[in-house]
Amino acid sequence: MLLAWAAGSWSDILSVLLYVISYTVGGWVKAKEGVETLLKERDLDVNLLMIAAALGAASIGYWNEGAMLIFIFALSGAMESYTMERSKKDISSLMALKPATALRIEKGAMNEVAIDELVIGDFLLVRPGELIPADGKVYRGESSVDQASITGESVPVEKSAGQEVFAGTVNGEGPLYIEVTKSAENTLFAKIIKMVEDAETEVPNSQRFIKRLEAIYARVVVGVTLLLVLVPPFLLDWNWNTTFYKAMVFLVVASPCALVSSIMPAMLSAISKSARRGILFKGGVHLENMARTSIVAFDKTGTLTEGAPQVTDFIAGEGYDRDELLTICASLENMSRHPLAEAIVRKAEDEYLVLRGVQDTKSLTGWGIEGQIDGQQWQIGKTNILDTEMIGTPPNTLEYWRTQRQQLEGEGKTVSIIMEGDKIAGMIALQDTVRPQAEAAVRKLQALGIKVAMLTGDRAATAAIIAGQTGVDFVYSDLLPEDKVRYIKAMRETYGNVVMVGDGVNDAPALATATVGMGMGMKGSGAALEIADVVLMNDNIEEIAATISLARRTQKIVKQNMIFAVSVITVLILSNFLQGIALPFGVVGHEGSTILVILNGLRLLR
Repeated sequence: MLLAWAAGSWSDILSVLLYVISYTVGGWVKAKEGVETLLKERDLDVNLLMIAAALGAASIGYWNEGAMLIFIFALSGAMESYTMERSKKDISSLMALKPATALRIEKGAMNEVAIDELVIGDFLLVRPGELIPADGKVYRGESSVDQASITGESVPVEKSAGQEVFAGTVNGEGPLYIEVTKSAENTLFAKIIKMVEDAETEVPNSQRFIKRLEAIYARVVVGVTLLLVLVPPFLLDWNWNTTFYKAMVFLVVASPCALVSSIMPAMLSAISKSARRGILFKGGVHLENMARTSIVAFDKTGTLTEGAPQVTDFIAGEGYDRDELLTICASLENMSRHPLAEAIVRKAEDEYLVLRGVQDTKSLTGWGIEGQIDGQQWQIGKTNILDTEMIGTPPNTLEYWRTQRQQLEGEGKTVSIIMEGDKIAGMIALQDTVRPQAEAAVRKLQALGIKVAMLTGDRAATAAIIAGQTGVDFVYSDLLPEDKVRYIKAMRETYGNVVMVGDGVNDAPALATATVGMGMGMKGSGAALEIADVVLMNDNIEEIAATISLARRTQKIVKQNMIFAVSVITVLILSNFLQGIALPFGVVGHEGSTILVILNGLRLLR
């Protein structure tokens, strides 16, 4: 375009040739899209309107004005493609957790078969560390099962005969024999995948509205332009040149470049500013939806809490030194990869305690672990031993430890007992702790007039403790993924726009169902990040309120821009018919308004 403009002073033919090239390079893609819409959908869109305006300007000798229109429109289209290209919501991370085969027990023998071959009533063996291949019930064996992929629970759940297990969860330290109760396509895990896929196919109402508005606008402008070309020569006795000139001026000044630029520069600025704070939007539409947020729903584990158990209480029995006992516990638990064991080891390391050697370590399936340290037998495990007759333990001592257990479990903590031989040496409690910024994050949201809810698969007692520490408005506990989806849908019906914040695979359906799904970037699962519309790369939930405030400011600027753009278009159109304006002036007015709305949008970068 610039070369064509410069060449015009010494070669009209070269200038026109360069303009044709600039029209082709800048407008080919948009023209193709416009023609495809016209032929396939039998509809007009803004793409075709802009190309028609540019060609109309060229047809009466205003090549440069037409080229400038194409350039601005192409630039706007590039910006729109950059920000509005929505990430493909791939569920490959979910599928990676789906086991391909299972070990089926048939006539006393074990055969490896494909998951699809399993039927209700089959008996399976799940070895330690393996993915559970199907929903079913344990009929033999005891083990802890990591159910984080389904329920979001941070602590593995102990499973024994008669208890239910889910496909996609991870077996712990003991073998489990399972009877299949659901076919492969009806497992809870399969339902999670299906819910995510269903949520992805939903088209936002705002997109439908914009599409309809664009088609209506294009039809009106083209229709009026045709009337301006055909009617005035007969009714007003205008000559052909005057009529066509005014029609082309109308087509130029009525072009929606300023309207298009009213939105994207502001959206880009807000998205860029958010990115600098570690908040990544997958499209401008999510920023728009976030501005209308009425309620924010948090998953508990890994979102409001740290997502890993920590030692909260360590009680040494009479006659035992606390540091000495903690050293023994950590030395023994250092042999295990259980999350609770790892938390105890971390506690000892944080206190700079030196671990000791352990002999004859043995996992006590379904209870705990034991081993010898300096020739003395030690055990750490469940407190259910307090409910048995402990020979040699005085009744008042037994009652003391039972009271301690009741108090700690009432606070939502997981409690283990420490034994030296058959003597109670101490008690240890662990809990998933609240993030330091969780309370502040909730308060800032509430200050904006936004309600805050907590959804969790954990027990009601644990959920109530976390709710009390963070100050959320609503608490929903003991939830499976499908329950979270149900509550999100209910919130959307009651409050309107819902932001869901989560980090696990189990949160994926709820993230996809919410108006805006926000995933945790550092500790979040791959599936949660794929499904999320917005990603908190630094996991700083305190930034959510500031992001909503930024989204609201963006919407205000977009409204300002749209009112200004429509006003300028209206004034230029009226001037064209009441006073008469030159086409270059119309282009300058049109382009000037476009530049002003872009600059107004860029204010958000400050």
